[in-house]
Amino acid sequence: MIHNSINAIIASTTRRHGEQAFEYMQEGVRELYGDKTVLFIGYARPGGRTWKQYTDLITPTLSALGVNVLGIETFEDHKQAIQEAEAVYVGGGNTFKLVHTLYAQDVLDTLRQRVLDGMPYMGSSAGANITGPSMRTTNDMPVMYPPSFKTLGLIPYNINPHYQDPDPSSTHMGETREMRINEFHAFNDTTVIGLREGSYLRLQNGRLHLQGDLTARVFRKGQEPEEMEGDLTKL
Repeated sequence: MIHNSINAIIASTTRRHGEQAFEYMQEGVRELYGDKTVLFIGYARPGGRTWKQYTDLITPTLSALGVNVLGIETFEDHKQAIQEAEAVYVGGGNTFKLVHTLYAQDVLDTLRQRVLDGMPYMGSSAGANITGPSMRTTNDMPVMYPPSFKTLGLIPYNINPHYQDPDPSSTHMGETREMRINEFHAFNDTTVIGLREGSYLRLQNGRLHLQGDLTARVFRKGQEPEEMEGDLTKL
């Protein structure tokens, strides 16, 4: 079941090759946020860049779409910042770092409740990973150890962003993304949506709809994967 109140974008990535950030999804971003000020949560960025630097990086591209951005690092109390936010964007990076920090700041439940109350949410890459019941289909290295893999559970499916199809001409002998997801299903039952770059999920009025010019690859335990488009509400 998907709550009717949730108003969200779940994006594989913000940028397609050769394009500006948010270019392929700009109409969706404008429609989601309207004239609201967006609280940016840059927890996922591992080492080498501060939260403020991450906010400074994404602010110009969102500002070009008419979106006003505030970084969560400008607030002393992060939980209160989320409680009072008009809208939220959770950026990409490392999912382990993101989830570790959400728990460390004690804001995961607050964020979930605010989204269930109707606060617009956008998550890209790592920020998309956390919209499912768990982060167990992330592509990231476990650079930190979060207290739990449990995430927001806004949808009943796990997300695998940046999904890549096997290259039949490649000589690489390691596991494909499809093989990794099959490994997940050896121990878990949750359906997984392989979300390719250049596509995103629009979650609104209890419906989950694939947007963009690519299909999604859907993996159900014990079944052959399926290419799907359009309405993905009931997989």
